[in-house]
Amino acid sequence: MKYLLAGQSVYGFGERFDALNQEGLARENHVYETFTNQGASTYLPIPFALTDGGGGLYVDTLEKFTVVTEKTDEGIVFTLPDQYEVRTFMGKPLEVLKEFTKLTGRPRMPPDWAFGLFMSANRWDRQEVVEEMVEEAIRQGMKPSVVVIEAWSDEATFYRFDKERFPDPEKMIRDLHDKGIRLILWQVPVLKKLEPGRTCPEHEADCAEAVQKGFVVTNADGSPYLIPEGRWFGGSMIPDFSNPAACDWWFGKRQYLLDMGVDGFKTDGGEFVYDDDARFFDGRIGSQMKNGYSMVYTKAYTDFIGDERILFSRAGYTGAQTTPIHWAGDQQSTWAELRHVVTAGLNAGLSGLVFWGFDLAGFAGKLPSAELYLRSFCLACFAPVMQWHSEPASGQFSELLAAAEEKINDRSPWNMARVTGRPEILDICRRYTKERERLLPYILKEAKVSADTGRPLMAALVIDWPEDKEACAVDNEYMFGSRLLVAPVLEEGVIGRQVYLPKGNWINYWTGEQTVGPCRLYKECREGEILVWYLN
Repeated sequence: MKYLLAGQSVYGFGERFDALNQEGLARENHVYETFTNQGASTYLPIPFALTDGGGGLYVDTLEKFTVVTEKTDEGIVFTLPDQYEVRTFMGKPLEVLKEFTKLTGRPRMPPDWAFGLFMSANRWDRQEVVEEMVEEAIRQGMKPSVVVIEAWSDEATFYRFDKERFPDPEKMIRDLHDKGIRLILWQVPVLKKLEPGRTCPEHEADCAEAVQKGFVVTNADGSPYLIPEGRWFGGSMIPDFSNPAACDWWFGKRQYLLDMGVDGFKTDGGEFVYDDDARFFDGRIGSQMKNGYSMVYTKAYTDFIGDERILFSRAGYTGAQTTPIHWAGDQQSTWAELRHVVTAGLNAGLSGLVFWGFDLAGFAGKLPSAELYLRSFCLACFAPVMQWHSEPASGQFSELLAAAEEKINDRSPWNMARVTGRPEILDICRRYTKERERLLPYILKEAKVSADTGRPLMAALVIDWPEDKEACAVDNEYMFGSRLLVAPVLEEGVIGRQVYLPKGNWINYWTGEQTVGPCRLYKECREGEILVWYLN
């Protein structure tokens, strides 16, 4: 089937890393895990796109498919491989987004504290280490709003604290709350296949009960579906969140965490359905749930935690904006990956996903250079979510880590200052942490607009200037809210960049210098700086 929309450029299709204008590209609509350098794949496809010419197209299906777009004299032709239910929209890009999020759900507004600084590292795997890192952050003048702990559990049930490593989690949570800091714990939707030689009676009993009561996804013959060997958590079963009884069972084991004061969950994974014939309680099959599983997973957790807590999810699909927050998954600490996450954030926003972030300067492999770290830290200050994180030192990550000169891979500012021998990193990161705090009233005001209307909080310039062809072609600047234009430096070894300012009266955020757009200009931007203008 072919559909024609006015315009010359195509944007959206979910969190796409490889291009902002996707005209001429084949887009596979498939929730898929790719560890670093995602390229054309994505954890979070959304079968929706808009054009600069005043149109939008939404394919209302859970199925995996490929859409191809092509520019013609008449406009953009969308070619679909089959007959699907398709909705088209007419209007300027922002009007189209409003209609699309009206149809699929307005963005859910996170609590205010979710817009402060997040800090995390997988190696923070002991209560004493978490407490030490929090104290260090406060001492350095970079107190976080949120601490995310990944390696907190017994690594079998994923709902019990490891008591040797976290002897008093209640006290840890109380102390964090007393400091005004929230706690998020890592989750993954698996009933894990344990490592050879390892036992865990409670986990083994859980697995047996889940199979016996029909709480797991199955094969066509009724046997438990297993994640393929060679994939993340290969050989493990996955819970069937389409089954209300399975949800009650799963969350009944985690309710005590909320009672203890946990403020949300980092809901990792969700890309585990590889078999088209897998069977689900609600009658759907694997060909639908390759994409749909991420929806039932995050929806179940959202219903469980309520309005005052958050998720921090990697995978998603249509309607993901109703189960915030999301992050861009796994990137290496490279300049190319930094450019990729900016593209992903812009496409996510153009697909209705407004509350989104990334691991600043990447989380995997060799530590970033001081230059890359500071450029990314400045960028994250002006992003919907500001967070640093780093990978574990084992498993699928070991090959990348083997090439790393520095085995302590913590991406905290103090570790980066130590490793690079650049103590000024601390001063710069402290300054941008304070700037984030100063920006919070503006961010909260703009976030409320995003929740009410679907306007991207991190918006490509096509949203506000669709008639301006130069603005529509810009893929390395964005509006942070409706008033701040952000132009980050994304290239190594440069001390400035060309900036396009669309029509309007612009005030340099740092100097107060006024400029009337539209215009192009070169501005110096040294390490530890970022270019920002205010639209008056």
